[in-house]
Amino acid sequence: MSQILAITDSNIIHNIKLSCQIPDVLQAIASQKIIAEAAQAAGIEVNEAELQEEGDKLRLEKKLFKAQDTWTWLKKHHLSVKDFEEIVENNVLSRKLANHLFSSEVEKFFYEHKLDYSTAVIYQVVFDHIDVALEMFYALQEEEITFPEIARLYIQEPELRRAYGYQGVQYHKDLRPEIAAAVFASSPPGILKPITTPKGVYLVWVEEVIQPQLDKQLREKIINELFAEWLKKEVDFLNIATQLDVEAIQPQDELLSQA
Repeated sequence: MSQILAITDSNIIHNIKLSCQIPDVLQAIASQKIIAEAAQAAGIEVNEAELQEEGDKLRLEKKLFKAQDTWTWLKKHHLSVKDFEEIVENNVLSRKLANHLFSSEVEKFFYEHKLDYSTAVIYQVVFDHIDVALEMFYALQEEEITFPEIARLYIQEPELRRAYGYQGVQYHKDLRPEIAAAVFASSPPGILKPITTPKGVYLVWVEEVIQPQLDKQLREKIINELFAEWLKKEVDFLNIATQLDVEAIQPQDELLSQA
């Protein structure tokens, strides 16, 4: 005996409403309309080769290595082949529009905001009191203790302790301003004098400061950031009017039948 639960379009929309997702859905719809209209106005078109390349890229990202994998994924997400093709086309159109609008502005923007793309590899331990942080700082300078030993003693979170306080590659904007100022003014590798913040006293070991290079990856990152900012402003400028009477949607009884 199997049970079939019938869910209507109204059920789905009502659930989206109760999940407070209506604004996000409307914004996504508005964004796609803006992209389509702007691309058309700019004479941007998508060719078969671009669709094929993007389709292959999307399947790779979703780990859809076999035809059956793709069919299973489409079924899971209630998508048709035509829907998949539309997703692919929208991705290509969005990328081409972004390049059309902002590729010529990348170098100027990069040099004006170069510091934002500087990165540093750091380790840190956060103390509650400046006295303990200073004690460890001077002990490090005198080589009485190592930074990994300090991390093992004072970091409570197990995974972070095992990594000796490793924070990875951090962008300038990812760090608190007072920490960023000290990190990017340092001459690594080396320890920084304890930095007091509202969140605690930071003892930071700077392993490396990496100056940004305007390579292909960073160029694409800047274009995407500029495009996202432009799109947000375009959406915010609109007074989104919908034909969907959200308030009028009432939940329907779930239809449960047995076969």
